[in-house]
Amino acid sequence: MALTIYRSLLWVLFCLSLKATASELRSDELVVPSNLAQGGLVIATVAPGYSVKYKGEPLKINEKGMFILGLGRDAGQLMRLVVVNDKGHQTDYTFPVAKRKYKIQSIEGVPQRTVTPNPEDVARIRQDSLLVKNARQGVSDRQDFLAGFKKPLEGPVTGVYGSQRVYNGTPKNPHYGVDYAAPKGTIVRAPAAGVVQLAHSDLFYSGGTVIMDHGFGLNSSFLHLSAVLVAEGQEVKQGDPIGKVGATGRATGPHLDWRMNWLNVRIDPQLVMESLPAE
Repeated sequence: MALTIYRSLLWVLFCLSLKATASELRSDELVVPSNLAQGGLVIATVAPGYSVKYKGEPLKINEKGMFILGLGRDAGQLMRLVVVNDKGHQTDYTFPVAKRKYKIQSIEGVPQRTVTPNPEDVARIRQDSLLVKNARQGVSDRQDFLAGFKKPLEGPVTGVYGSQRVYNGTPKNPHYGVDYAAPKGTIVRAPAAGVVQLAHSDLFYSGGTVIMDHGFGLNSSFLHLSAVLVAEGQEVKQGDPIGKVGATGRATGPHLDWRMNWLNVRIDPQLVMESLPAE
C-alpha cells in the first residue's frame, strides 16, 4: 500500500510540473504530447512502475517513466500504445497523428551513376547499407538526447524531410533529412552529445558519413562530408566538430544532409529540434 501511494505521489508531482500547453494527460497512467505529427519524435511519460508497448514491442523507459518513439513519414492517423500496470493489466490508448503535405523536389546535375547504378555499384550499395544498418543496431541506455538539439551549422535550408525527390528526371525515394547549404569545408558540429557509431569517408550515396547514437534508439546521420573529424567509438559533446561540409556521394554541390532515426523509423530533425530544443 505504501509503495502504491508513493508511486501515485511521484506521478502527481510530475504531472504538475508539466506545461499544460505542451502535453495532454491521459487518465492516471500516461502523458503524451498533444501535437503528434508524421515524422515527429514522441517524448512521453508513463506512471512509475508501469511499462509501455508500441506495435507489440516494449519500449525502453528511464527511471522517471520517460520513453520515446518515432513516427514515420507516412504514419497512420492514430498512434496506439499499450500500457501495462504493475499488476500486469493492459490498457490500450490511441492518439491522433496529424498528416503532413510533402513537396516534390526536382534535382538536376547529380552524377548519373548514382541515379542508375551499374551492377558493381549495386554490390557496393548493399555493403554500404549493411554498414549503416549495423551502426543503428541496438537501443543503448544513453540519454544524451534529453539535453536537446541545435542546428549542426548555420545556413539556408535547401531540402526538407519527406519531400519526393526526382533526380535527373527519374523519380526516387523521398528525402529523409534536412539539407543546409554551406561552403565546402564549413565545420559541422554535433547537434547533441553522443557516441560515434560510424565514421566513413566514402559511402556510395552519402559520401563522407558520420552516424551518432544519442540513446534509446535515437541516432543522427551526417552525409556528403568532405572530411570526417571523428572516429568510431568516440564520445562527442554537443557542439564538437564532427566533419566538414562537402559534395561527396550523390550531391550537386556542397551541403550537409542531416538525418535522424528512431530504430528503423526515419524522423524529421526539424521536428526533433522543436520537441527537444537545446537550452
